[in-house]
Amino acid sequence: MMVSLAEIRETSGEVFTDGCPTRVVLDHIMSKWGVLVLLALTDGTHRWGELRREVQGISEKMLASTLRTLEADGIVARTSYPEVPPRVEYALTELGRELMDHMLPLVQWVALRADGIVREA
Repeated sequence: MMVSLAEIRETSGEVFTDGCPTRVVLDHIMSKWGVLVLLALTDGTHRWGELRREVQGISEKMLASTLRTLEADGIVARTSYPEVPPRVEYALTELGRELMDHMLPLVQWVALRADGIVREA
């Protein structure tokens, strides 16, 4: 089902305009690292080191920043266990799982088409 920006605005108001919260959300979830962290978490709960290995190329600083942002948005849950050494796990929240239900078809499309698109560019 295809919906245009005009149709979205007809039902939701002036979304995706300058200063609109929709742009902030898009920035958080559609950034390179945001997408890859969310994609890794679709496989289930991960600890820090597991995420760092799964999302190849991400720096510790960027992983920390991305996780903090997604947690503040209510998309990722952080659970800290009072153990020695400390154990922290990250998982998608219900909102995060709902988001990924919509995002996974796009990610799959990119995986299938990326080689052809990059070759043609």
